[in-house]
Formats: sequence, C-alpha cells, structure tokens
Amino acid sequence: MQRILIVDDDDDIRLLLVRFLGRHGYEATSAECGAAALEWMRTNSPDLVLCDFRLDDMTGTQLLAGLKEQHPKCAVIIITGYSDVKDAVEVMKLGAYDYVTKPLYPDEILLTIKQALIAAGESAAVAEQVENKIVMPKSAPLARAHEIGAEFLVGNSPKYTTVIEQVQLVAPTNFSVIIYGESGSGKEVIAKQIHLNSARADKPFIAIDCGALSKELSGSELFGHERGAFTGAVGQKTGSLELANGGTVFLDEIGNLPYDIQVSLLRVVQERKIKRVGGTKDIEIDVRIIIASNERLWALAKAGKFREDLYHRFNEFSIEVPALRERKEDIVQFARYFLQRTNSELGKNVDGFAEDVEQALENYPWYGNLRELKNVIKRATLLTPGTMVELRSLPFEITNFQSLRFDTGEDTASSETGKDISLPQVPYYNRLKVANRDAEYEVILDALKQSGYNKSKAAKLLDIDRKTLYNKMKQYKDLNL
Repeated sequence: MQRILIVDDDDDIRLLLVRFLGRHGYEATSAECGAAALEWMRTNSPDLVLCDFRLDDMTGTQLLAGLKEQHPKCAVIIITGYSDVKDAVEVMKLGAYDYVTKPLYPDEILLTIKQALIAAGESAAVAEQVENKIVMPKSAPLARAHEIGAEFLVGNSPKYTTVIEQVQLVAPTNFSVIIYGESGSGKEVIAKQIHLNSARADKPFIAIDCGALSKELSGSELFGHERGAFTGAVGQKTGSLELANGGTVFLDEIGNLPYDIQVSLLRVVQERKIKRVGGTKDIEIDVRIIIASNERLWALAKAGKFREDLYHRFNEFSIEVPALRERKEDIVQFARYFLQRTNSELGKNVDGFAEDVEQALENYPWYGNLRELKNVIKRATLLTPGTMVELRSLPFEITNFQSLRFDTGEDTASSETGKDISLPQVPYYNRLKVANRDAEYEVILDALKQSGYNKSKAAKLLDIDRKTLYNKMKQYKDLNL
C-alpha cells in the first residue's frame, strides 16, 4: 500500500484528505506543520507528500527542500489557496511534481496523485539503472519504456532494428546526433536512450522544445541571463545548457531557433563556452548536444533558414525514426502499453481491445504517430464502460477511415526519404451542425491534453466555467465521440 503524507495547517482539509485517500487504497498520514512533517519523515518513507504552500512555521519551498534532502525520490504536490506563477515556478524547480490551487476537486487531486506516483516510480527506475551502471550490451535490445521511464515503447518491427543498432553504436561516443522523424514519432525517447546508454547517464538530461521558445526569451532559456539584462530580468538565471553541464541537452525542432541564437549555439559547439545574456564572463561547459527535426536541415540551410556551418557541426551522426504507419506490427503492442498506463492513471480495469478495434488501429495511417495513438487510447479507455475497448469508443476518423476516401483514389505526397506517403482525401461535409460539434470536441480535447486532463485548468484555457466543461464532456460521451 502506497503511503501519502498530508501537510496542512487546516484540520478539516487534513481529515477529509486522510479519509478520501484511505477509501481509495492509500495509507494516509497527516501533519499540521512543517517541523512535524520533517520529524515524521526521519523514521518513515512516504511515497508522496501533499503539502500546503503556506504553513505556520515555514513556507512550502522550505519544507520541499527539507524533505527532498531526506527523501529525494519522494513525489511532492504543492497545494495552495494563492495562485502565483512565481511560486509555481520556484517549487517546480525544487522538484515538486505539480502545483494545484484550492478548492480541491476529488477526481482531479486523485488523478494528479496517481500520475505523480507513476512518474516517481519511473524516475526511480532510471536512477537505479544509473546507480548500477546498467548499459545495454550491443547484442541486447534497448531498454523498454517501463525500464527507463520513457513515454513510448521501442517496438520490435524490422524497420526499428536499424534504429536500435544505430543508437547502440553512437551512444558510447561523444558525437553530436541529428534525429529525423515526424512529429510524435518518439524522437525524444531515442535521445533519452542515447543518453542513458552513454558515460553521461548519471548527469542531467534536459529536453527543450525549440518550437515553444519565443524569439525574445530563447537566448535566456538556453544560455541564461544576468540581472537587468532586459526588462523583467529581476535576477540572475542559469540557462539549460549550463544546468546540463556534464550531461546531455536535447534540442527538439531546432529549425525553429532564431538565426541570431543559432550563431551563439555555434560557439557552444565549437568552443564549449557560453555567455549569459547581458553577461561578460565566459562559462565553460561540457555537454553533449542531440538535436531533432521533422524537416531536413540541409534543405533549411540551402533555403537560408538554418546556418549551414551549424548544420555541419551537428551532422556527425544521424538517425531516422520511422513513422508509425511504416511499422504496423508495433501498433497493437503500443496500444496495449498505453492502455495499461491509462488504467493506472484513471483507476480503470479495461482488459484489452475487441478484434475489430485492433484491425481499425492497424489500418489507420497515424499522421500524429505515437503521440496521436497514445491520446486515442487514453480517450477510448475513459469512454469504455466495460472490460474491452469497442469501436464506439474510437474517434470517428479512425472507425470510418476507409469510407472517408474518394472512390477515385488517393493523393500522394513525396516524403523526404523519397517514398510516397498516401494521404486520404476527406470529402466535404455539408452538415454544419455536425462539423461545429466535431470542431468543438477537438478544441475541448486539445485543452484537456494541454492541461494534463486537469478539468479546472482546461476550463480556464477554454474560458468557460467548470460546470459547462463537465456538461459538454458528458454530452460527447453520450454521443460516443
């Protein structure tokens, strides 16, 4: 039975959470202040701590620092009645899994706890691997997702054999690596595999989505900044490259980096030195840089969108990650793995997929690759009332994929590898009401994904109240969308 410690100066909240978590199979204990919590933790090892940010004797950050010192692998969720972005950033940097605001909603806090415990278990698996210096022999397959904490499985299809061999070959070296693949195909997982099977495995692995960095703040995120370097720089910040010193930095979708930042990155690759934004001092670093792109960098370089000299610096080794539609024999394996994870997250007991569901999954082209498959399985698991996922729980575009094509054939688009990829043509629907409903459903689903399926956060993203969101979710569930 997993043990949870609740730290809050509110007697009612402590009592309610202890009873609520007890009913859901957890061993819950409470403490009314930080000192009592730290004292209890000297002789006990909780799996997770729910901690109020503002306690009578110390702040949540102080308690977080103390408990992480005693139990570094313990998951921590900070609870507060005051939503402050600065505080949230601070506690997340100190190692908190999440930061939630009061009032607490039972379904949301329970889901957050389950996700935190899963994440903590996966992190422990990674730490154990590093501590025991477990490196895969060249003849062995790479670690599976549940062994390394990766989000996606590796798979066993013939197309992936080459990828596995390449990762095993390049991991022990210090080469820079370019990973090519479609969005959602698992490029970050490949980068993690390279890191974990290298001599840097006991050092940080930091992944950065270059597409999510604004032009103004990308330099600060990568290199850090000095106090007063720009408006809003109220303190010194250590950049991701410096934080990863000794380890690996993964730059996803590097083609989105601004051109001037590419110049600074070239210096990092050449001289292994950085200079913080607004700073004058060179800082020496030792990092391995792995980059990824869904576009050919040489083509971007020829078009003047990516520095050619930077491309050649990175192009010491490249790996091609095949799209999911090119490895159909892996689809059901992935689906079963995502089903297992979703069962744990949602507390459900769905055993598997009906035969026609597996066939539909294998026939669909999965343009969003593993990421799309994962989200479809999560949604289908949520909508499944029984023990088997049926066709009615899958999205319309998957169950009706064949019927959505024109009888006259398909358009084709040439991929960068020179292979033709079939792109189904979808007929025009003259059904405005249905189209509006489907569009609204997709927007709601996207908001839920972005918020980690936290309904309060999703409602804020959608600018609607929580009750409205619940009603709409029930409506779409009844429609089997």
